[in-house]
Amino acid sequence: MRQLIVLLTILSLTFVVCTRQSGNSLAHIPYRPTPATLKKPDRQPDMLIPADNPLTVEGIALGRKLFYDPILSADSTVFCGNCHQQKRGFTDGKAVSTGFAGRKGVRSAMSLVNVGFHTQGLFWDGRAATLEAQAVHPVQDTVEMNLDWRMAEQRLQRHDNYPILFRQAFGIKNRSEITQDLVVKALAQFQRTLVSRDAKFDQVQRGEAQFTEAEARGYAIFFDTSDELPHSECGHCHVDPLFATPAFENNGIQAVQGLHDFADAGRGTITGNRYDNGKFKVPTLRNIAQTAPYMHDGRFKTLDEVLDHYASGGHFADNLSPNVRQLRLGERDKQDLIAFLHTLTDSVLLNNPAFANPF
Repeated sequence: MRQLIVLLTILSLTFVVCTRQSGNSLAHIPYRPTPATLKKPDRQPDMLIPADNPLTVEGIALGRKLFYDPILSADSTVFCGNCHQQKRGFTDGKAVSTGFAGRKGVRSAMSLVNVGFHTQGLFWDGRAATLEAQAVHPVQDTVEMNLDWRMAEQRLQRHDNYPILFRQAFGIKNRSEITQDLVVKALAQFQRTLVSRDAKFDQVQRGEAQFTEAEARGYAIFFDTSDELPHSECGHCHVDPLFATPAFENNGIQAVQGLHDFADAGRGTITGNRYDNGKFKVPTLRNIAQTAPYMHDGRFKTLDEVLDHYASGGHFADNLSPNVRQLRLGERDKQDLIAFLHTLTDSVLLNNPAFANPF
């Protein structure tokens, strides 16, 4: 009798385990990912897509849901789209961002527009080499979303719908295969689709529109194309078509006695090189009219304030960018520059339903 009881117990446990495994199995769901392609700005080299994370329709759709789902925050109130709002050019309109439990960050949210083309360091300080690596940080950061990645995995594994979406995007066979690695891959896929290529500037370049007199004059000042107009040096750091560069620069917004005196050391925090202190990633100017306030700490509220700073020549330091110098810009010059900057507004991107909150 005892042997029979033991045998029945073993069979019962085996049945429970098999039932759970069968309930967790996703193999019956078709896995047929659809390759996705991107259009890019004219004259921009192709985006470098990791071999282990090709763009698919299913992966992008999953990444979009995760981008807007507060399930990845500790108290289920914060999501990526809080700090990266489509209507604001994927920034949040704040000097510094607000995260979990109302905690304040120390830097402003960078625009994600064309972020997939940036391959030499992400974040203001360049701490992440890839979009996949970048996506790891906000979830676990105690100021941003404050969620342990293991807990994030468990939430998604237990969810009614996400296991199906991960199966369709990545071919997982079991709920337990939902991991941090796949979450950040999906988020990276969605972010790579945030491409701006239909601003008035692009339309002019393609011969589909014309600049106004003020915009054309601002263009010439921005790119220093006329000896009859003042030079601004803008185009050296904000190179078209991305209107950014991979560089990290000290643009003279902080007054310091020496290289160790920056309130925020920026790139120097990552490299440990004192000549990198006070340097920050050059941000894109695409949709710049929608992304105020400006600079890594949001100190300038308007484009007029930004131009006043650059016209002044900024604060000197041993590593001040050579492109930051006192400029001879009159009031008309500044307003024409601003008129040109408005031609970088991409209404197609700002209103594209494919980038909107799916919830």
